[in-house]
Parts: sequence; structure tokens; C-alpha cells
Amino acid sequence: FLSLVAEFCCGFFVILILGNFWFFAVLYLLWLYLDWGTPCAGGRRSQWVRGWTVWKYFREYFPIHLIKTSELNPNHNYLLGFHPHGVLVAGAFGNFCTDPPFKNLFPGLTPYLHIMPIWFGCPFFREYIMSAGMVSASKESVSHVLNNEGGGHASVIVIGGAEESLNAHPGSLTLNILNRKGFIKMALKHGAHLVPVFSFGENELFKQVANPKGSWLRNVQEKLQKIMGFALPLFHARGVFQYSFGLIPYRQPINTVVGSPIPVKQNLNPTTEEIDQLHALYLQKLKKLFEEHKSNYGIPAHKSLIFE
Repeated sequence: FLSLVAEFCCGFFVILILGNFWFFAVLYLLWLYLDWGTPCAGGRRSQWVRGWTVWKYFREYFPIHLIKTSELNPNHNYLLGFHPHGVLVAGAFGNFCTDPPFKNLFPGLTPYLHIMPIWFGCPFFREYIMSAGMVSASKESVSHVLNNEGGGHASVIVIGGAEESLNAHPGSLTLNILNRKGFIKMALKHGAHLVPVFSFGENELFKQVANPKGSWLRNVQEKLQKIMGFALPLFHARGVFQYSFGLIPYRQPINTVVGSPIPVKQNLNPTTEEIDQLHALYLQKLKKLFEEHKSNYGIPAHKSLIFE
């Protein structure tokens, strides 16, 4: 969905340049230059955009639900690790970029969904995603959010990133996390409490073309990812009036469970050992969260998370 909107925005900008509206295109480029750093400085959210009625229907389509398991004290800042990436990241968008799910369950906390910086280079589209509460996933941006002295900020990071979307097959429980420790270091440097979040149903929205590791398709996808910075999963789902083929996601429930916070004491210069220890604790809490709730959402008892 976001990709389609981005393409439309870029197409509209090209029309401005090629048509008789080049003056407006030049003005926008000037604005883009002056406003370039905003995605790394908290963005520019709009409660009006976040409250659009269309988001209510978006959440009800699947449907999307946010499940609270513990209180999050608004006097602290938090770093929420979101899993899994899936193809659409629908749970992250529906719960953290639209109102009222998160603010009703966690009053006093403001969520910021961090996404790849490349999206903020797209004319007009950047204005839309910032208005929904999305900001850059750069270190500078995460630091800006977590530096809030009064607390009340929650950085939401999809830990597995684009690479994990290539594992987004129905039934898949594989998470790309063993070598991802940057978010742990950021939590330590800012004293932000860590919160594991697991979104049950995220991988069930699309069927992806078989791409096991070592296959020619997977090799091509991984090479393109390194070049472009984002992955290109080949997927399909249902159409508007039929269920056999299309790009509309299947109507599968998405239940995003927010775990208990892991207290983190600020450490401006954490050692590798300290980072590894906290990372191991985070994996332990994430696995525990999954095991405690998997039976509620149709996951067989013999299935567990796979970390790689």
C-alpha cells in the first residue's frame, strides 16, 4: 500500500516538472532542501491524519488488535522491538501510526515508527508518512526520540528489517535477530526500557514465491537488497472479487502483543559484553512472550521461534 502511494506521489511530482507547473516543483524542491532533517528530528505528526476514518476500516479489514500485557509508565522512554517484519508490516502501521489503539491502551506515551530513510526522499510521500508518526530509522533519529528528558516517547523498530521480509511465508517463525544488536546499544546509551512486541498473523497476509536460502531467487533478492537497501519479496494474495490471485492481503487476524518492559540503566559507553548480555535477555523475554500467547492465536504447541 505504501509503495503504491509512494509511486503515485513520485508520478505526480514528475507531472509537475514536465507540465506547466514546474514553478511549484521548484518551490517544493526548495522546501525539501530546507526540511530535509525533519524525519530525523521527530517528524511532523498530524492527529487529524492519524485519526482518518479510513484507518478504522483498515484495522477492521483483517482485523488488527493491540494486546496489552503490562503497564508502561509514561515517565520513561521505551524502545519497542517489533517482530516479525512480514511483507506489509500491517500490525506496526495499524497499531502505531493510526489512532486510537495505542493511545487508549498506553496513555501518555507517543509512539514513533522508525522506517528506512530512503522513503523520506520521495516527494510528497514523505509529508504523508511523517504526518502518520513515521520517522527515520537512522541512529540520529532514534537518539532524538529517546532523548526526551520527561519520558513519554516510544521508539518502535522493526528489528528484522527488510531482510526478514524474505522469510515472510505463512507459518514461518524465523526472525533475523541474532546479529542485530544496534537497538540494544541505543537502549543502553539512552536508558530506554526495552519492550518485545510480537505480531501474531503478520506472516499470514500474503503467499510468497518459494525462495529458500541458496536458491537462485533468494540470491538475486539478497543482492538487490544490498544494492537498493530494501528487499523485493515476490508475493500475491487475493483480488477484489475473487480469492485466488491478487495483491490485496488476505483477511487474516493480526494480534499484536506488547510484552513487559525490560528495565535498562543508562550506560553511555556500553561494552560488547554488556550489549551481548542485554541482547540475550531480550531474546529470552521475546521467546517467553511468544510461548505464553501462541496458543491463543492458533500456533501449534510444538512450534517455537527460530532465531538466525
